[in-house]
Amino acid sequence: MTPTRFDVLVAGGGLVGLSVAPALARAGLSVALADGATVGAPATDPATLDARVYAISPGSVAFLESLAVWPALPASRLQPVESMRVEGDRGAVLEFSAYDLGVRALAWIVEEREIRAALVPRVRAEGVTILAPRRFESLAFAPESATLKLEGGECVEARLVVGADGVRSWVREAAGMHALPRPYGQTAVVANFACERAHRGCARQWFREDGGILAWLPLPGRRVSIVWSAPTPLAEELMALDHAALAERVAAAGGHVLRDFDVVTPPAAFPLQFLRLPALVAHRLALVGDAAHGVHPLAGQGVNLGFGDAQALAEVLASRGPVADPGAPLLLERYARRRAEPVLAMQAVTDGLARLFGARGTWVSVLRNLGLAAADRLPLVKRALAQPALR
Repeated sequence: MTPTRFDVLVAGGGLVGLSVAPALARAGLSVALADGATVGAPATDPATLDARVYAISPGSVAFLESLAVWPALPASRLQPVESMRVEGDRGAVLEFSAYDLGVRALAWIVEEREIRAALVPRVRAEGVTILAPRRFESLAFAPESATLKLEGGECVEARLVVGADGVRSWVREAAGMHALPRPYGQTAVVANFACERAHRGCARQWFREDGGILAWLPLPGRRVSIVWSAPTPLAEELMALDHAALAERVAAAGGHVLRDFDVVTPPAAFPLQFLRLPALVAHRLALVGDAAHGVHPLAGQGVNLGFGDAQALAEVLASRGPVADPGAPLLLERYARRRAEPVLAMQAVTDGLARLFGARGTWVSVLRNLGLAAADRLPLVKRALAQPALR
């Protein structure tokens, strides 16, 4: 079968894949998007909440605005994070304010299905060819192109493959970039709750004595989304609770600062893993999103790093000048260099904090809480900590 030819093949239809595909099409490239699942705009229901929500940084908002995606999101489903309060396991407090940092919001909390519902129409509007649902069978690289064979025998040839298929990337493995994510020994329990007291746009995070991390993210109205990064035995215990018991457990873990909770969406759980690769690129291949890096969710930056990858790759290929080949090593190295520092910095912060607050010992606990309290008293330090997340 004669392969269908494109400049770029994006493998993976998650949020990052759905953002990089139209961004590359806008750069003047012919683009195909392939995924094993259906790529479609999900139905949105004003009466319900998606269990998966993301904290979208101002930098990611600007990228989504450039794709005409952000304005398509309904304002009623967006919740600005105007302040953040972080508490250590011995009572130290670090607080951030959007007002003090000179921004409208530290982040915007948005449901996954709302972003997807806005992205899919943009993918179609930019002329991206969607090949889904199609299971991947093989991926072969030649000097001038790569060929992906899909279920049923169809072949797609592209001068550049963009791997956007998650932390256990099939594309990365097929390219010979073997890397196993390192488990944290924690499982994230996520759920949405109605709360008795107004959250006032404040995100809260607690580093707990058991090494876990509990985050409350504000949602529109008197509702919050929680991410409890718990030691796996505790996560299993939480998942086994009935809704009333889970709501009381979560409210109590936060000191009942928002009074009583009621479950809005049932809990879900997923294991936490760290992934660092020696390179984001290979011959005719660029990795983006969780296929390129895995971070602890304590800072809520996983999807923002992915959007940063998408934006950087699109900018590099849009400004390629006389280099017509989007898979040229020169261009891929430019992309890798541009993303190396922000990815390494975010991984160092998130992994370092997860390890620091997971370490046991009285003196370790005292010192880390002293550091947290000291940072709160130093505005320049707080600004330096916040800027990478804002970008």
